[in-house]
Amino acid sequence: MAQGVLALILHAHLPYVRHPEREDALEERWLFEAITESYIPLLSMFQRLAKEKVAFQLTLSLSPTLLSMLSDPLLQKRALQHLDRLVELADKEMVRTRNLPDFHRLAKAYQKRFQEVRDFYLRYRGDLIQAFRELRDSGHIELITTAATHAFLPLVLTEEGVRAQVLTGIREFERHFGERPRGMWLPECGYFPGLDRLLAEQGIGWFVVDSHGVQHAHPHPDFGSFSPVVLPTGVAAFSRDTACSEQVWSSKTGYPGDVDYREYYRDIGFDLDLETIGPYIHPTGIRHNTGIKYYRITGKGDHKEPYNPQWAREKTAAHAGHFLHLLTQRIWEGSGRTGRQPIITVPFDAELFGHWWYEGPLWLEMLLKKMHYDQVVVKTTTPSEYLSLYTDYPECQMDMSTWGRHGYADVWLREENDWIYPALHKAEVRMSELASRWAGEQDQLIQRVLKQAVRELMLAQSSDWAFIMDGKTTVNYAVQRTKHHINRFWSLEEMLTSNQVDESLLETVESLDSLFPDVDIAAYRYRQSPSGQESNRNTPRVLMLSWEFPPMTVGGLSRHVYDLSRYMVRCGWEVHVITTEVEGAPHEEIVDGVHVHRVHVVRPFGEGFIHWVAQLNLMMVDAVELLIKSGYTFDVVHAHDWLVEEAATTIKHRWGIPMIATIHATEHGRNHGIHTDLQHKIHHREWRLTYEAQRVIVCSRYMKQEVETLFQLPQDKLDVIPNGVDPEQLAPPNWGDETLEPFALPHERVVLFIGRLVREKGVDTLLTAAEDILARHPDVKFVIAGKGPMMEEWKNKAQRLGYGDKVLFAGFVSDEDRNRLLRNAAVTVFPSLYEPFGIVALEAMTAGSPVVVSDVGGLADVVEHGQNGLKMYAGDARSLATQVNVLLDDPVWAQQLAEAGRQSVKQYDWSRIAQQTITVYQRVLGKMSHHDHTEEILVPSLTK
Repeated sequence: MAQGVLALILHAHLPYVRHPEREDALEERWLFEAITESYIPLLSMFQRLAKEKVAFQLTLSLSPTLLSMLSDPLLQKRALQHLDRLVELADKEMVRTRNLPDFHRLAKAYQKRFQEVRDFYLRYRGDLIQAFRELRDSGHIELITTAATHAFLPLVLTEEGVRAQVLTGIREFERHFGERPRGMWLPECGYFPGLDRLLAEQGIGWFVVDSHGVQHAHPHPDFGSFSPVVLPTGVAAFSRDTACSEQVWSSKTGYPGDVDYREYYRDIGFDLDLETIGPYIHPTGIRHNTGIKYYRITGKGDHKEPYNPQWAREKTAAHAGHFLHLLTQRIWEGSGRTGRQPIITVPFDAELFGHWWYEGPLWLEMLLKKMHYDQVVVKTTTPSEYLSLYTDYPECQMDMSTWGRHGYADVWLREENDWIYPALHKAEVRMSELASRWAGEQDQLIQRVLKQAVRELMLAQSSDWAFIMDGKTTVNYAVQRTKHHINRFWSLEEMLTSNQVDESLLETVESLDSLFPDVDIAAYRYRQSPSGQESNRNTPRVLMLSWEFPPMTVGGLSRHVYDLSRYMVRCGWEVHVITTEVEGAPHEEIVDGVHVHRVHVVRPFGEGFIHWVAQLNLMMVDAVELLIKSGYTFDVVHAHDWLVEEAATTIKHRWGIPMIATIHATEHGRNHGIHTDLQHKIHHREWRLTYEAQRVIVCSRYMKQEVETLFQLPQDKLDVIPNGVDPEQLAPPNWGDETLEPFALPHERVVLFIGRLVREKGVDTLLTAAEDILARHPDVKFVIAGKGPMMEEWKNKAQRLGYGDKVLFAGFVSDEDRNRLLRNAAVTVFPSLYEPFGIVALEAMTAGSPVVVSDVGGLADVVEHGQNGLKMYAGDARSLATQVNVLLDDPVWAQQLAEAGRQSVKQYDWSRIAQQTITVYQRVLGKMSHHDHTEEILVPSLTK
């Protein structure tokens, strides 16, 4: 029995390059070259192995655009003409090189090869799809599909758009092969959270991602890339094995760059004089590859030696042996790690074999023969077969990833090509509107227009155009193709909206782009539309923008928006929150009555932060446009902090929706000034948010003064509404005995900090104070709960000071553990250097914990020294140690303070805060007079 298995996956794809309007389209050569140099050589090799009864299995993805071209009579005819000309050119080369022995031998080999390829093509009468079917039926190849036009799915705007690409790809596969595929190749291996759900809807069982897609999955899969992982929907993801794959595809470190292999870039189309080669290049004299190349790679310089097929064959055998050795090593490594048959997944573009790497098909043939004849450590399989072997694959969730440069969207979204997406997204939204508007339409002419509009949109979405713009090859063609399809889409849209179908123009466009005869318009329809409900709407509706919302919780903002929004629902408002997507959470859901819309952001957080924020705002605006297009109207938009400023401002001006902003903190306050370019940009966004907003809400009198000063705001534009706390969220399941294990031992008293580990939270002060506290109370254990960029620095400081074992950095803790810590801590400290309000301090007091807080910001408003807690001087470690020691010295008094604190924070009730916020909305909407609204009414708790 084999110790492990190899899943070899070839992805055959070309963009749709059919040009019936002219005979000399250079781009059609992409198809003809792939047929001549890759597809037929691979098919011939597979048939040869099957005839020799070599046991092998592999997976081949055939893109719908490629299938459309391979089955197109016009392109079949032109492909044969291309082969005829190659045979003719090879015959002439035999004559021209008769006195050049090195080249003559090669010309003879090309003559033989081209004739064999032509014979193969004629044997199938140009129907290469039938050859793929035969290999499928013999059990040697599992065929799968990809998205309709190879759209880069992470950048498709709507769920309807992604679904249409996926569904059309599956239906085209069914049309050609009579069955549904079990797997799907994601274009550019581009995965984003939630895509698996759409695949599962269509019965797709697996797909492939690049290695980092699984490496960064959570929880981290124990088997790494040696096993597929299963997502919550049950769809499996297979991870590319980097070590094995790079040996094959890399021209720098892999086999294709060997000095004895054929040089791709030296072709007689460029080398021969124009008189000789003229009849076989473009009629205008544009030179291009012919497929006849006489030189080997030789080295890095311009000097090239003649190609020697025998040397290349010997290298191919050596490289097949080397790969098998590497594969065996990986199998043994995987066996020890998984305790089962590991799988090595190696995906490649099919065109690598033969077209880019001339010896690729021969290498693959030698490898498969060696695996069959020489050893039994590893055998080939397909992902579908492997999934049937076990039932307990690791379960996890994955973030967005691709196999492109840098592993994310860098290739398809950059300065050279980012201009295409506003146009694509606008057309995509309009397509859904048209599909929904004309649902059930029986008129055949209207159906034809709708179907052609879908084709044009999908063709514009092809990832190939953005890829070409990035690679700077045939850029003009890629730009023209994108613009042509978008313009054709809008011409068709005009026919529908004006109710004047130009049949002549429609027939012309249909003849140009005649793929996907069974394209399904219904895939673009909105699944739910509130249209029709608006005319009778009596419930006020607010649109909230916040970059974080549970389960994404980075700081206090997430909890604030969550509590405010759900309590506003209780007050009779309909609340829609637009926020960032988070792994494991649906893009659309209702949470405690709140409509939550999570948008996909291309850039991962942390890489190019301002760029990420820009993408977030663009996606938020697109999401709002979708809601408005589908029938929603909003009374007010409420923006939370500067990260959503651009979206809020755009929404305000584009749709005339009044805007309120809440400033939760300022960049100036966090950093004690503005010191860097990034801080200056953030500061400017904060200023613009306060400028554009009709009302600005802050959480404390301290923040009111800060915002008023920093942004030169008039006093009567500001409203002070404190943060709140929900006692229900902190109540224990029962009030029985609780322990603090594993955070502390039974005899240890916990001094607790909860918050983000950033400099302004003052943990550095706590660590300095720890020495004095421990000297007096050696039974203390410091528990620091939270995550942030300062964690490692503060861990190191604790170790340097010699009491690392007395300080536990607990990282992120669950709500249950947080509540248990708060209820049982001897003291909870908040030594902030800057704190606009401090929700966690309220939570600690609500849970009945004695608190020590810095006398800064909103904390100073909440805590009265010696009445419901103690205060310290900000940044003063001795002051902090003194206050903590006082509470540890007298636990009875500490509990009396804690009880007073618990009673005092009852005034920070979310129902009251929600009503105060609604009062601000009503003032902006003109539903109450200025005299009905005063700051004292909003925050009576802060005016004593």
